[in-house]
This record gives sequence, structure tokens and C-alpha cells, in this order.
Amino acid sequence: MTPDAIPVHHVSTLECRSCGAGAPVDEHFCPQCSRILALGRHGDYFTFLGLPRKLTIDPPELERRFRDLSRQFHPDYYYNATPSERIASLERSSYLNDAYRALRNPATRVEHLLAIEGLPSVKSEEGAAKVPPGLLEEVFALNEELDEIREAREAGGDAAALRSRLDAARTPIDEKRASHERELEALSAQWDGLLETGSPEERHATLDALRERLLERNYINNLLATIEREAASLGGRAG
Repeated sequence: MTPDAIPVHHVSTLECRSCGAGAPVDEHFCPQCSRILALGRHGDYFTFLGLPRKLTIDPPELERRFRDLSRQFHPDYYYNATPSERIASLERSSYLNDAYRALRNPATRVEHLLAIEGLPSVKSEEGAAKVPPGLLEEVFALNEELDEIREAREAGGDAAALRSRLDAARTPIDEKRASHERELEALSAQWDGLLETGSPEERHATLDALRERLLERNYINNLLATIEREAASLGGRAG
């Protein structure tokens, strides 16, 4: 399940199916009877893993939290438990895996943050014909060069020479991708700094900027995939 496909349900408490007591929604186990709780909240991977809603995450810390919860939720520990506990362990184990996969990758981490902050999904615009304004120059030049390379290939042009042209065409796209990675890192750090002290307007503006950079990043990756396909048709690999 992708991060942006998970609905966010705002629930303040959960009812323990074992003892009937109320439990805070972010608890994994009932404070009264210590039994595993059914998964009553969907949407916020950060909170599920006990992390602040920040984009800078220490990988070893994320790994530690994942391993600790994996052991606590593992269905093997609930083999002789009640049916509701077995179901709860499966639900939480599956959700934990989804959360870990999303948060360990910086790009999907941003996608998930945008989703839980209420911004439109980046995936909703994938495949759109519109070229991001910041990439117009590079896309125009690349398309022209690719058209010429295809024509030369079909006419029997020298494959080595065409691969060299393709490598040269790829260089500005690689540079643009590296630039976007730096921008995403800077905006991520900016978001983290604004999380507690920034105004709602500042946070929203940063989220908008993150979304735009992510859209452009995905478009760049599509361009690189196009170059790779052309390289394959020449019998080699670009870059």
C-alpha cells in the first residue's frame, strides 16, 4: 500500500478488545491489560514509529525502532492468543512494514508527509503532458537530440558515436537531478526547522515547494529512463 493511498482517521482513543479499557490511539498495547491493540489509526507512519514528523531521520534509529516493534508484533508470539490478538498482530506487523519502507527512503518520506499534511498526491500528476517550468530548456534540448539520434540509428549510423552523443545529452539531466536532490535536502531541513516554531503559512509554503521539487524530480527520472531505453536500442548503457 502506498503512503498516499492510506486514509488518515482522526481518532483520539481506542477500545481494547480484551478488557474494554480505553487506550490512547498512539499506543500499541493496552495500558490496563498489556494486550496488543487492534490497529485503529491509519495514515501517520511517523507517529506509528514514535518519530516526530520530520524529514531528517537517523537511519540507525529508524532501523532500531523497526526491529523493536517487529519483535513485539510478530505473529509467532500470538500463536496461542485470542483471535482478536492474532488479527491485531498481523495488522500491526503489516502496517509496520509499510511504514518502514516509506520512511527509510527520503523521496517516499516526503510523499508521505505531503499526504498526511493534506496536499494532493504527487502520483496524481504522473504521466501528465505538462513539462515543469524549471525543466523546459533541458527537455526541449533533450527531445531534439533524441530525435536526431533515433534518425541516425535508423539510417545505420555508427553505434559508438551515437552512444557518445547520448552520454553527452544525459549530462545536463544528471546535473539537474543532482541539483534537485540538494534542493530537496535543503527544503527538508527547512521543514524540520519550521515544524515547531514556524507559522502555518511558512510551513505550507515549504510543503508546496517540496511538492514542486518532487514533481520535477520524478519528471527527471522519467527523462533518464527514456535515455536508458534509447541506450538499450543502441546495444549499450548511457552514462
